[in-house]
Amino acid sequence: MTELNQSSITEDRAARVERRPSSELIYGLNDKPPVPEAIFVAFQHVLAAFVGIITPPLIIAGSLGLDPANTSYIISMSLFASGICTFIQCRKIGPVGSGLLSLQGTSFAFLGPIIGVGTVAVQGGRTPEQALALIFGVCFFGAAVEIILSRFLHLMDKIITPVVSGTVVMIIGLGLIKTGIISLAGGTIAQKNGTFGSVQNLLLGGGVLLIVVLLTTSKNRFLRMGAIAIGLTVGYIVSAFMGMVDLSILGKLAIISPPIPFRYGMSFDLGAFLPFILLYVLTAIETVGDLTATSAVSGEPVSGSTYVRRIKGGVLGDGVNSAIAAVLNTFPNTTFSQNNGVIQMTGVGSRYVGFYVAGIFAILGLSPIIGGIFQAIPQPVLGGATTVMFGSIAVAGLSIVSSAKLDRRSMIIVAVSLAMGLGVIYAPEIFNDKPPLIKNLFGSSISTGGLTAILLSWLLPSSGEEEIAEEEVSPVEAEL
Repeated sequence: MTELNQSSITEDRAARVERRPSSELIYGLNDKPPVPEAIFVAFQHVLAAFVGIITPPLIIAGSLGLDPANTSYIISMSLFASGICTFIQCRKIGPVGSGLLSLQGTSFAFLGPIIGVGTVAVQGGRTPEQALALIFGVCFFGAAVEIILSRFLHLMDKIITPVVSGTVVMIIGLGLIKTGIISLAGGTIAQKNGTFGSVQNLLLGGGVLLIVVLLTTSKNRFLRMGAIAIGLTVGYIVSAFMGMVDLSILGKLAIISPPIPFRYGMSFDLGAFLPFILLYVLTAIETVGDLTATSAVSGEPVSGSTYVRRIKGGVLGDGVNSAIAAVLNTFPNTTFSQNNGVIQMTGVGSRYVGFYVAGIFAILGLSPIIGGIFQAIPQPVLGGATTVMFGSIAVAGLSIVSSAKLDRRSMIIVAVSLAMGLGVIYAPEIFNDKPPLIKNLFGSSISTGGLTAILLSWLLPSSGEEEIAEEEVSPVEAEL
């Protein structure tokens, strides 16, 4: 989703009815730019997506208490998997992939449930590595949900309305803010050693947050696009001078480390699996929006048989790629919408650029030292940047909800779903004495709030205004 914090259904729907004139493109979808130009554009895509790819594994590893070596390895595999998955999405292998210049990266949407499942597993006596085996297992089998849904995309608008999807996106963002603030104050390690919320941590994390906010509001588009990366870099350098960066692990890491499929093994638990079903449905919806926007900025059709075939192939690719990511010991992948801005800026929509992007990510992922450098980012620095990102996810959800015609019924759906979803975050102890199946299913704010929203949307009688709104659905949406 990333991803979710970078797009909204309002923008996606606008993209469905607008098409970027092909005359504005220097290189179209099937053009082959000269190698130097293609590599130059590819690096811009890499810079736009890099932080979004490595941040989820950094947060998850920190929450599970993984040691630096395993953290470095998972970060490396996240980059390597993004390279493989981007190639599949751009190349289109059989029915798998969109054939558009669309990048794949680690999804933020799964962050909360993954941390929840992993934390419960560790508290239940499993090692962090065994918790990873459970996480990769449920993510692998959950990918089948998106794979199957890719064949039935025309039915999804009837199942998940903008009010439902927007509410769930809001819950995702609001729930993750807690994770961001904990990191900003020092993270779980600081909670154990008594430095949580220290002046040093708060000043460092708050400084990074301020830099990101100021750059995001800049009129310079390059500063806006690189706000999070610049904030992390500045925070990293400052924290190094403060003696908070430990790079001793780098000397113990190999220069090149080949991927080892199923390195942590795989296990499965039905209760842990259930919250992921809804997330894969939402990821499919997000991918539809991202790929529609990519088609628009690439001067390609946003309606008709070609468009529908690409969308279905892209969502199928999203599911297959998430399964591949689990095999490669990392977390679910999804399309990245921020790279559509790079296409607009460069005027290059060639899918062949995606091959170079894939190669760069794969090469970076083969070097554990790259992961080692990033695993050393202090928690306050990471928290300062991600808190803004998580807040942006909540705002994106608000934008999705507001794009619908809100009547009393819709407001009830949003209100009750938010209350139930956030309620389990504020008072998780209500499930302490419940069976593991109930604890895993309703202990997740996303599954609790999402199921509430779906049930209310299904059971509450529709108003006349909503029926009119459904009749006014655009031909593109109807065709999809």
